[in-house]
Amino acid sequence: MTKLPFSSATVADTVTVVILVILAVTTSAHALGSGATLAVSFGTGTVCGIVASQPTQRIECYRRGQTIPIDPNINFSSITGGRNFFCGLRSGGYSFLCWDTTDFSSTDFAFKRVYLNYTVRLENLSYGDDQVCATVVGTGSVNCWRVNDQFKLPSASDGFVSISSGFGFSCGILANDSQVQCWGSNTTIANQIQKEFGNMSMKSIVAGGSHVCGLNSTGFVICRGNNDSGQLDVPSNTSAGEFSTLALGESHSCGMRKLNGSVACWGGGGEYSVNVIQGVFFETIVSGSNFTCGLTSMNLSVICWGPGWPNSGGETPLPPVLPGPCNNQSCSGCGVYSQSQRLCSGFGNICKPCLLPVPPVPPPQTPPGPTGSPRPSTSRGLRRGLLAFCIVGSVGAFAGICTIIYCLWTGVCFGKKKVHNSVQPTITRAASSNNGVTSNNSPPSRSCTIRRQGSRLMRRQRSGTSSKHGDRAEEFSLAELAAATNNFSLENKLGAGSFGVVYRGKLTDGREVAIKRGETGSKMKKFQEKESAFDSELAFLSRLHHKHLVRLVGYCEEKDERLLVYEYMKNGALYDHLHDKNNVEKSSSVLNSWKMRIKIALDAARGIEYLHNYAVPPIIHRDIKSSNILLDANWTARVSDFGLSLMGPESDREYRPMKAAGTVGYIDPEYYGLNLLTAKSDVYGLGVVLLELLTGKRAIFKSGDDGRTPISVVDFAVPIIMAGELVKILDSRVGTPEMHEVEAVELMAYSAMHCVHLEGKERLTMADIVANLDRALALFDDSHGSISSGIISIASE
Repeated sequence: MTKLPFSSATVADTVTVVILVILAVTTSAHALGSGATLAVSFGTGTVCGIVASQPTQRIECYRRGQTIPIDPNINFSSITGGRNFFCGLRSGGYSFLCWDTTDFSSTDFAFKRVYLNYTVRLENLSYGDDQVCATVVGTGSVNCWRVNDQFKLPSASDGFVSISSGFGFSCGILANDSQVQCWGSNTTIANQIQKEFGNMSMKSIVAGGSHVCGLNSTGFVICRGNNDSGQLDVPSNTSAGEFSTLALGESHSCGMRKLNGSVACWGGGGEYSVNVIQGVFFETIVSGSNFTCGLTSMNLSVICWGPGWPNSGGETPLPPVLPGPCNNQSCSGCGVYSQSQRLCSGFGNICKPCLLPVPPVPPPQTPPGPTGSPRPSTSRGLRRGLLAFCIVGSVGAFAGICTIIYCLWTGVCFGKKKVHNSVQPTITRAASSNNGVTSNNSPPSRSCTIRRQGSRLMRRQRSGTSSKHGDRAEEFSLAELAAATNNFSLENKLGAGSFGVVYRGKLTDGREVAIKRGETGSKMKKFQEKESAFDSELAFLSRLHHKHLVRLVGYCEEKDERLLVYEYMKNGALYDHLHDKNNVEKSSSVLNSWKMRIKIALDAARGIEYLHNYAVPPIIHRDIKSSNILLDANWTARVSDFGLSLMGPESDREYRPMKAAGTVGYIDPEYYGLNLLTAKSDVYGLGVVLLELLTGKRAIFKSGDDGRTPISVVDFAVPIIMAGELVKILDSRVGTPEMHEVEAVELMAYSAMHCVHLEGKERLTMADIVANLDRALALFDDSHGSISSGIISIASE
């Protein structure tokens, strides 16, 4: 390895540059046409915010003395305002809606869903005067709406890290070289701004009426474009990194100081004096055409000022507004915003902006200060401090990395070398990056916290199937189980499983159980088949413990008798609630709500995800169907019947068992036709279950003019979902979704459609499905509460 000579001054300068770059990357900019949690529709004097500490991150607005709750009451990550409209980007980026603020006779705003696509997600939503633009997550390509034929878009191959919109134009920072590119119908100002920025490298930009300001790579504010009112005249005493947030109107510009959240404004003929907000500190600021609004640090209230705002400097009656979007990503680097969990009502975190101190080291092209003398260079003490900081930080980071590598390599963090712990994990996850509906873009990191149980449980879980019966399964005699079921009487029969009949029983200690008895006599062709199914379920369930898997209580093995004892699922199988003749006409069933059906789908998906991703080795169920999804006394869904399950390879690997197994209507066509088994075979079965929940139809049912033609629910439902006519096939017992339910039901439908592709590689992963259904459930008004008078609770993993 070649050593590179360096001095302490070199190290200090290097650290300075690194800090400046970090600052520039993490600063924010909310202008006339940039998305944030606060926005204004300047033509009607309307200010809107995403409300804090609510079950949903809903929007509320204030206009001319009146607060206006906004429908639909669903989660939004950012909002942006134009002349007479404002738009909100849904959490997840797959949809955005816009509201018209011009009707002063109405107490609410009419909305229109402008965009919906579960496979192409958006970010950087920005509204100019009339046009609204956004970038595609992953590619950075630009889409715009509400534009005319003269509105010129950038090349589809151009990728942008951020964009902002002004009057008739938009500008963005190119991902490949950090230079500014502009487009739109107002080509004169767009071309002027782009030319004036030239090849300058920018970290952020925001647009005003006909000008753009931003932070360059060293943290200085640079403004270009129209300067009729002095909106480009950044105060001469501004230092590098002084401002963390910029907000631009038509003829003025404002900046929020990184150090304390105070605000300075320039341009606008002096009409944007900050004297009215003297001593007020802000979390973020946004500008309309002729006024600016800020979110105060003290109580997250909204204050507006400027000539276009009545009662300038007065606090609006809006409730507290989120200082940033709530998300499930890890907040690496700069930590989590104070009281984040409360502000997000337990639904994610708000990542804190990075506010590292920046030494006042001017770049070579920086003009002299007001007195004409150059600004002072960094002091020797500061250089030494930075050098010490760099050395100590480097040593600490190196030690930390070594510790992590040693921990992972030796396995001591988990109690045993190189053994994955299959104890139930608690998982916080956004959509996967695999080929799923939410995934052709990028995503968020996943975090997993493993709750370690007692040492005995750890030993059992790690033992895999080395012990046939597991150390927690009780052994019962045949006489005990016969007595519990009244000698396996017909009145106690609950149904049939993969290798036998299931009976309801009551043990001598009062426990209610379900007892599966292997078929006897001529019904069981081969004793080996019964033995194999018995061994399979006993081996799997004795080591699998998850709230969405049916728990094994014990077993009985006497001569030719093979019995398994499970915890009793009071509310039976999902299949019976959807298809049993006694339930078909019921309209009062607990399952006849879209929220409950999505909750059950999510429960089942979480159980299967555990089998695929966290069991060691991974398990392929092979018989996912609605009759194998059982409901306990609290209507929590659990996956059951592991008689056909196999220990498979990793979830993305192929596996070729001796013969295909499963149930007609649910079995993966790729598995059935090509004998190709993967974890995606279970995904297909779950997709069919989702379609059953949506339509109320069986996996195979009779249809046609004569009512005798068999058709699969896949062939029946998928073409209609693809045509955007989902409402035509929804189960009439549940009814048409309410306004706030529509997108949740659509999300489950699109997920189902992507689960039942003929080719496994085109299907979602279980992680994708869990993320989509979790998001769908969160779309309901009381997504963090109970479903029915507090009886049925929704508990997150």
